[in-house]
Amino acid sequence: MTERKGYAGNGLVHVKNPHLDSMDEDVLYHLNLGTKTHNLTVMVGDIKFVCVGGSPNRMKAFAQLMHKELGLEGDGKDLKDICAGTDRYSMYKVGPVLSISQHGMGIPCISIMLHELIKLLHHAKCRDVTIIRISTSGGLGIDPGTVVITDIAVDSFLKARFEQVILDNIVVRSPELDKDLVEELLNCSKEIHDFPTLIRHTMIFMR
Repeated sequence: MTERKGYAGNGLVHVKNPHLDSMDEDVLYHLNLGTKTHNLTVMVGDIKFVCVGGSPNRMKAFAQLMHKELGLEGDGKDLKDICAGTDRYSMYKVGPVLSISQHGMGIPCISIMLHELIKLLHHAKCRDVTIIRISTSGGLGIDPGTVVITDIAVDSFLKARFEQVILDNIVVRSPELDKDLVEELLNCSKEIHDFPTLIRHTMIFMR
């Protein structure tokens, strides 16, 4: 899945919470980070891409691959887990790329992570960030090994909506993802001939 929304007019990551900047301290509990205990701007202020995946080991391996592809110094084997103080999530920074695990399966795990991740990017004053979800899944009518770029997520009724209960109200949001980014990724795939790539819908896994 791909997302490139939620910016302020100056490109800063925007959080729709008017009380956030007036807080004396914001503790990102599940990431083991905080605005008083860590200099978030120095740590991750230059991030341009966030890649979210499944297990900690998988995302560490992805970070090491990015380290190699970006031509950074060293072998990447000693990458530091930014969230080492907690066993809930793992996060690795490689140049402008942040690689983070989503801990478990389903909406609750990734919702908690995204909530704190977006606040982290906001506090760090990151600009023009692209978030990409990387995962393996089954496909209907698609050959094994095919890479699918999601354009729209659907629920278990195959309807394009994401429904949550917030403060006793049912809130429905659009799960349509950034069209320009989807097309960019598809164009990039044309330069790689080792696997087929398609644009398709993806079912949201509710748990």
